[in-house]
Amino acid sequence: MEAYVNLEIKKEVAYVEFFHPKHNAMPSAILKKLADTITDVGLDDAVKVVVLKSGGDRTFCAGASFDELITINDTETGKAFFSGFAHVINAMRKCPKLIIGRVQGKSVGGGLGLAAATDYCLATKHASIKLSELSIGIGPFVIEPAVSKKMGKTVMTQLSINAGQFFSAEFAKEKGLFAEVFETVEDLDQAVFDLTEKLSIYNSEALIEMKTIIWENTSHWDELLIERAEISGKLVLSDFVKETLGRFKNQ
Repeated sequence: MEAYVNLEIKKEVAYVEFFHPKHNAMPSAILKKLADTITDVGLDDAVKVVVLKSGGDRTFCAGASFDELITINDTETGKAFFSGFAHVINAMRKCPKLIIGRVQGKSVGGGLGLAAATDYCLATKHASIKLSELSIGIGPFVIEPAVSKKMGKTVMTQLSINAGQFFSAEFAKEKGLFAEVFETVEDLDQAVFDLTEKLSIYNSEALIEMKTIIWENTSHWDELLIERAEISGKLVLSDFVKETLGRFKNQ
């Protein structure tokens, strides 16, 4: 099955779904399509609420595509790749509609950044999280502001330094990433449906104002996240990263 970003609007709820056959990893093309889709639904007067979800069962998003990372050979290409995550997070931040996260499985690296950038996130008990960037020789620089905003700088540091460790969905709930954790995907989907159905009948102007308050003091992220992308774009050229990615690819 090929990678995709799909949009489905049911009543006044927009379901934005992304998929990649390699554990929902994110190559540049998917990141661009995702950012563009979120921007478009934000401008659609027929939409009051957005749901961000991914295809498949046990992985929400594996983060950056290692297949693409290993091909990067210059700083501009590196910066452009990591800017893809910056553009998605900023699109989510600036979208005037509330974005509900539907996280059915693991979130790694940039995937955790996407979950953190939602306005309200629901998950299953299988939705463990990991910031693996330091272990491959880079760092969670682009997504750090979103993770720190949602979970706090101390938790972000804990996740980053324990780069090889998955932390449970319950841990993520305790630290503020998830509002609720459910036993099954069916329970999760029902909760997402119930929540969005309620939100879709609320006053649109009040929802927009709520979104503005949620993201106050983040207008500098347009520049900040691109600066962070430049840091990652330089680091990805190092021998350490190339060797590490090569090992992962050959496993």
